[in-house]
Amino acid sequence: MSVSELSGRLKRMVEGEFGHVRLRGEISGWKRAASGHAYLALKDMDAVIDGVIWRGAAAALPFQPQDGLEVIATGKLTIYPGRSKYQIVIERMELAGEGALMALLEKLKAKLAGEGLFDARAKKSLPYMPRVIGVVTSPTGAVIRDILHRLEDRFPSHVLIWPVKVQGDGSAQEIARAVRGFDAIQPGGPVPRPDLLIVARGGGSIEDLWSFNEEVVVRAVAECSIPVISAVGHETDTTLCDFAADLRAPTPTAAAEIAVPVLADVRHGIATLAHRTERCVRRYHERAGEQLAALVRVLPRRDALLGPQRQRLDDAGARLGLGLERRVTVARGQLDRAGAALRPATLEQRLATARQRLGGVALDRASDRELVTLRQRFTRSAEALKLASLERRFATAAERLAAMGRHLELLDPGLPLKKGYAWVEGRGTGKVVASAEDARAAQAVTLHFADGPVDARVERGGGKPYAPPKPEQPTLL
Repeated sequence: MSVSELSGRLKRMVEGEFGHVRLRGEISGWKRAASGHAYLALKDMDAVIDGVIWRGAAAALPFQPQDGLEVIATGKLTIYPGRSKYQIVIERMELAGEGALMALLEKLKAKLAGEGLFDARAKKSLPYMPRVIGVVTSPTGAVIRDILHRLEDRFPSHVLIWPVKVQGDGSAQEIARAVRGFDAIQPGGPVPRPDLLIVARGGGSIEDLWSFNEEVVVRAVAECSIPVISAVGHETDTTLCDFAADLRAPTPTAAAEIAVPVLADVRHGIATLAHRTERCVRRYHERAGEQLAALVRVLPRRDALLGPQRQRLDDAGARLGLGLERRVTVARGQLDRAGAALRPATLEQRLATARQRLGGVALDRASDRELVTLRQRFTRSAEALKLASLERRFATAAERLAAMGRHLELLDPGLPLKKGYAWVEGRGTGKVVASAEDARAAQAVTLHFADGPVDARVERGGGKPYAPPKPEQPTLL
């Protein structure tokens, strides 16, 4: 027989004898080709067998295979004639027991914790009332519906959903890209930047949740500048994403409750604060009023402060009146004495006495001339005093008359007419028209200008009310 015939008979025999097998072994030489197919070897203490996973089966793996993992592979044996070697075509692969998977988880957890990705001091505080919430989860399923429903009940918010696969091949990369994509949104752009992120998934086995244990997801969550709530699985499920997030929620519904407050509670709190503020203001006002009343009781009364000054004012007023009267009386006495000294009888008496003492005709003539001169001087002085008094009274009256004339000139109704104004009266009625409505009713009017009257007829149309022109502004050179 030919080589091909022998290889064909061996292939049919092996596939017929071992059509479906389950192998337990350790992965070695894991690699993924550009076509999507994966190649590996399964080994134990004494033997090794090559394996291949076609692209469709590799995409459905619940975890990321790597060298050193102990797995259980299910598939069928076949022979590759091109190399004369037998291999297993793996259809499904799972970890060999939960203990192995947990050992891998603990190993990765220790590595990331040593880098400080789980440090509690690096955790960010959650905003009390986020305006925009980003959710990274599957667009189908009960998780997103539970989150949206809970947010609607508690505090309606703006929610952005980044749809991703939550298990299977490539799901970890999609989750990491979603977290980094939300973090890359710039404030003020067409898409609002979230104030809070929720990474959510429903419950499942450790294999189903393994995407959230991948290193790429954990690093993306730890490096995100936006606060992140991890809501993966049920309350008893724990992933490395929970340690890297700023806060872990037991369920997706609990994450929505943690993300926002209850709107009714917020309104009640605001009303309580408003009531407390009002009471504080009222209490402050009352205390200020009490302090003011206490100060008013301590301050002296107005009458007590102004009483002495009022008495001093009354005394000064009374003394001023008495002083003026006494001054007038003294002045009158002085005037009387001066007037008595200027009387002709007194002068004649003094002249007679002088004649008796001196005698002589010449002295009589001189005395007569002196008497005439004194009489003339007295007459002129009296006339001058009367004239000065009359002139003062005349000047005062003239000033008052001029002021009244100016006032009458301002009240002259013809004065505005000289400035371009006119007054209107109904033709034939002689009554002054003071409004546009009266002018329309009169129809025929007479306009009185400074140089004479003019008859006019009123049309029914109306124009814009008169606005005086604005003065021109001076130009600064």
